[in-house]
Amino acid sequence: MSHRFSIVERIRSFRFAIHGVALTLQSQHNAWIHMFVSAGVIAMSFYVDLPLTGWLWIITAITLVWAMETLNTAVERLADAAVPEIHPLIAQAKDASAGAVLIAVLGSALIGLLVLGPPLLEKLGIGS
Repeated sequence: MSHRFSIVERIRSFRFAIHGVALTLQSQHNAWIHMFVSAGVIAMSFYVDLPLTGWLWIITAITLVWAMETLNTAVERLADAAVPEIHPLIAQAKDASAGAVLIAVLGSALIGLLVLGPPLLEKLGIGS
């Protein structure tokens, strides 16, 4: 079944996607932490006048965390809809999904330290 390209449908799909991000912010307390940390990292990147390659790493890290948090929200919602009561396999799926977010956060924090640490220390006149 072939569908014709439609600008209206593309706009509608973006609205659904934006709703998904909003749902994540509304339902996940950690998403607010990610938002404030993301804003802080972006501000710090401007402060140290981060070069383009540094920005690429920072943007990739922030995007990875947000994508993982949003997918984690989707997994939790699907799991709750499929089996509303507590089930060990559903709990394991939710734990694994949350673990993926943790891995993304830890990796992104390491990227942030490696990319922003040296220029921040230099800007503050700390170290060699």
